[in-house]
Amino acid sequence: MTNIYQSHDRFFKELVSHSDQAGILLHERLPEAIVKCLSDKPPEPVPGSFVEEQLREHLSDRLFKVETINGQTAFLYILIEHKSTPDDKVGWQLLKYMVEILKDWEKENTHWKRLPAIVPFVFYHGAAEWKIPNEFLHLIDTEEGWEPYLLNFQFPVMDLGKLPDRQLSGDRRLHVRLLVMKYATREEQQEAIKEALIEG
Repeated sequence: MTNIYQSHDRFFKELVSHSDQAGILLHERLPEAIVKCLSDKPPEPVPGSFVEEQLREHLSDRLFKVETINGQTAFLYILIEHKSTPDDKVGWQLLKYMVEILKDWEKENTHWKRLPAIVPFVFYHGAAEWKIPNEFLHLIDTEEGWEPYLLNFQFPVMDLGKLPDRQLSGDRRLHVRLLVMKYATREEQQEAIKEALIEG
């Protein structure tokens, strides 16, 4: 992993290593349908990574175990894109990693009757705008009318470059950290960080 991507990776993992900061980020950026079903219990980080060694220069991840308002266990999986441009195959990566998450879960729940929900979430801070469809099905070469019978899922995408600086987060600490990540690959605009810090 190159130095700049190592730096971004460490920075983001440090950002979400604190349950309170991770909880704020997820509550602010996940769809309302997901957020309203989460309990007040902070997300619990699950150790480890599911990203293959050869892809860790451009991808990193963080898995959280959460509790729903109905007392069910679910998982929130964040995939962090460090590339300067979006990866069209991110849906495929998410599918593989979610399968690995379920395989690990099954080892400790051998007598399961229902699988836990996994909500995937893509965090992207590259310079190019994210224009890739945020669903798995767009990767499938299919025929008209086959869609109802094929595997599909959607994944929320947080594209830092699309968000106005003042809307990155309502939390001061998280806002500053996201601002740093947003402009880490935008050298010509890094003055905005200094101005925001001075204003704050």
